[in-house]
Amino acid sequence: MKKNNIGKLVIAYSGGLDTSYSAVSLSKAGYDVHAVSVNTGGFSSEEITSIEKNAYKMGVSTYKNIDAVATFYNKVIKYLIFGNVLKNNTYPLSVSAERIIQAIEIIQYAKSINAKYIAHGSTGAGNDQVRFDMIFQTLAPDIQIITPIRDGNLTRQQEIEYLKNNGIDLSWEKAKYSVNKGLWGTSVGGVETLTSENPLPENAYPSPLENNGSEKIKMSFKNGEFIALNYVMDTPQNNIEKLNNIASKYAIGRDIHVGDTIVGMKGRVGFEAAAALITIKAHHLLEKHTLTKWQLQHKAYLANFYGMHLHEGQYLDPVMRDMEAFLQSAQDKVTGDVFVTLKPYHFSLDGIVSKHDLMDAKFGSYGEENKGWTADEAKGFIKIIGNQNKIYQQVNP
Repeated sequence: MKKNNIGKLVIAYSGGLDTSYSAVSLSKAGYDVHAVSVNTGGFSSEEITSIEKNAYKMGVSTYKNIDAVATFYNKVIKYLIFGNVLKNNTYPLSVSAERIIQAIEIIQYAKSINAKYIAHGSTGAGNDQVRFDMIFQTLAPDIQIITPIRDGNLTRQQEIEYLKNNGIDLSWEKAKYSVNKGLWGTSVGGVETLTSENPLPENAYPSPLENNGSEKIKMSFKNGEFIALNYVMDTPQNNIEKLNNIASKYAIGRDIHVGDTIVGMKGRVGFEAAAALITIKAHHLLEKHTLTKWQLQHKAYLANFYGMHLHEGQYLDPVMRDMEAFLQSAQDKVTGDVFVTLKPYHFSLDGIVSKHDLMDAKFGSYGEENKGWTADEAKGFIKIIGNQNKIYQQVNP
């Protein structure tokens, strides 16, 4: 018989093996378990209903799904686009960005129902334990964090046997590939990504190649935000989803990211992120035309810091708000249309149209025609700009 005499506990529940084991074991231990899942994109209504049904099978008192897609865009994705953030010039921070918002939403819910405890199903070997714990302990230091899998150092088989012994015999056979879908991309892990040399096979990616031709699209931005796709206005998060539905049929956005984990190990993760990569590259092209070279230079290193801090779970540090303010300010003139051609496995940026385009022919054409200075003025400029190097070389022959 279940005893609910310890207190309210909120668990971050995905419906997978780790969180199911955690829900059952904590409920059996006497906690009043309340399950929460956070939709940051990628969940269908049918999948949410299935997760809810499974949650109640695990003995939870209540289940809640929080729709955080708009929050995810406004608090995180928007700034990743402003900064053209690609970790190690490759990965759009699909999963790591999601975890931050999921953790914040879950701890806020725990506080709203006066929970004394909060739990997640992370192991002791990955990045998510750091992200969840840091957010939880920062926003609610009085709520105790419980991590059954990490604390028990449990194997997958031990978890399955425990659930079977408690009357829960679902299909826990490990899928060949671990897939995590979200608005900003889908991560894919398998035996190949545990090696340094093996690529993921074609069938590992959830979006197969369906279109073998090509397709031109128009992406419209206003102050750096993706406001329209093919002349149809919508919210940026909806435009991202629409773009992904179109571009994923060309199997665009596949790659394998190699990076440093928070816990100090190197790791590989496969991903497909058609909309994220196209949006970042299209936005960056528009910036190249509308920002000054110094804006572009300083944005690049600040955005790199922003992406690193986000990946490392440092989202709540005030410096993140400082960098967001800079990134937002830099978008004042990033307005215009970007034309993109989609092709099997890749895309090309065709060009832009913007009233803020600094590549204006009335000032001259690079390498062709100059309208802003005389030949003598050019010679004087070159002499001055090269003066320091000339002095150094003469002092240090």
